[in-house]
Amino acid sequence: MLAQIKKYTWLWLLLLCGFVAWYGAQLDPAVIEAQGHFNFMSLVPALATLVICFATRNVILALFMGILLGGLVTTQYNIIQEFLIPSIGSERYAQILLVYLWALGGLLGMWNRNGGAWHFAQYVSTNLVKSRRSALFFAWLMGIIFHQGGTISTILTGTTVRPVADRENVAHEELAYVVDSTASPVATIIPFNVWPVYVAGLIAIPSMSQFIPDQDSAISLFLRAIPFNFYGWLAVLFTLLFALGKLPVVGKTMRAAQIRVQETGELDSPHAEPIVSKELATLNVAEGYSPSLLDFFVPIGVLMSFAIIPWLVTGSPMIFEAFGLALVSSVSLSLIRGMSVSDAFDGLVDGIKGVTIGAIILGLAVTLAEVSGTLGASSYVISVTADVLTAAPFVLPGILMIICMIVSFSVGSSWGTYAVVFPIALPLAYAISPDPLFITLAFGAIMGGAVFGDQCSPISDTTILSSLACGSDLMDHVVTQLPIAMSAAGISILIYTVTALVLTL
Repeated sequence: MLAQIKKYTWLWLLLLCGFVAWYGAQLDPAVIEAQGHFNFMSLVPALATLVICFATRNVILALFMGILLGGLVTTQYNIIQEFLIPSIGSERYAQILLVYLWALGGLLGMWNRNGGAWHFAQYVSTNLVKSRRSALFFAWLMGIIFHQGGTISTILTGTTVRPVADRENVAHEELAYVVDSTASPVATIIPFNVWPVYVAGLIAIPSMSQFIPDQDSAISLFLRAIPFNFYGWLAVLFTLLFALGKLPVVGKTMRAAQIRVQETGELDSPHAEPIVSKELATLNVAEGYSPSLLDFFVPIGVLMSFAIIPWLVTGSPMIFEAFGLALVSSVSLSLIRGMSVSDAFDGLVDGIKGVTIGAIILGLAVTLAEVSGTLGASSYVISVTADVLTAAPFVLPGILMIICMIVSFSVGSSWGTYAVVFPIALPLAYAISPDPLFITLAFGAIMGGAVFGDQCSPISDTTILSSLACGSDLMDHVVTQLPIAMSAAGISILIYTVTALVLTL
């Protein structure tokens, strides 16, 4: 059956486009403006993208179709002018492209040419990591240490650990799961980062002034809610148990990856198409160059110093400068240690070529997020659940988590989900029960639900960059980590419901 569906993929896509175009033309612009969304059609582009991702494993096709469907729903048929150019020309995408991809790609290329990461892997394998289990625990530990969340966490952890994990026959799906689930989840329970300040800016607003009078109160609420962020805690705990080989259930797809790598030594599945290209997959040390631990630790030290020390001093991390200076330090050190300018330049070019596919995917993902915002997807989800929340208040925290899971999985962003859900959901929670503990419980549910989608969605930048940094196929990473993350989410929802029921009795 699935084979038949795949065979006629283009026919199904054409029929979907035709229906969406017809339906979009029937919508009343005045009604849409008044309600702030396009009814169920607000979700169609994001949902179609996810279905196409899983059905065809072609992420670029899926993202492009999502953007096209967004244009058809809104009757903005010139999607290049309306969506692609504004998004790809935005400051956010420029930062992703120039810093997280080109600077990262250049750094990976330099490590490939000077052997710095390989030499580090040799050293760690000899002195610290002795097995697959210790390699995965090392990855978990690095995720805790690099707890800034999002892209910086995934890149730092993935690039640091991958050489070691490859040597110990850790499947790329296993490594990507550990890296991804110790990024945003850790950032929400270890608050020494920019997350509390960002969230405080969203909730310290006039509509919530009755129970959150200022930004200090908002940050205090974030800190009080940490023990109630059940998904964040369970995600980190499950990852630790997974690394130690003690997680009872890992899902059929992850188990298959573990059996494959242990029986055949193949780090990727036979059908995998890793985001990192062959330029970065094979060690290519420059002739006559002697690799050193300095080649690895100097750029990592520069990156961490500029990303973390300014944040400790001023509260503002120099993320973009950190990546740029890390690349400059790697090139400079290699030249000082005897590498030719030609070899260094070749390393840079190979590294940037190696992450080109990631740049394309992220550009389309950024655009799709803008499309979902234009369609009012989040407002629609909240509006259709409001009656249920009012009728049965004890289900509010669990329902809020489910809503945030759906929204963030569909748009691929936890911060974007916070921006649209917090201003609606927290006043609703206060109206249902002004009990501070109930509000804190709802806050924790929103935090955890949004992180779930950010961690698991194939259109999330952290999911994409986890796959990139670990050399994994994107959809292999998604389908292997979903069962574990869903288990943690299901337990969290149950805990929220029982706790809220006790509070509202």
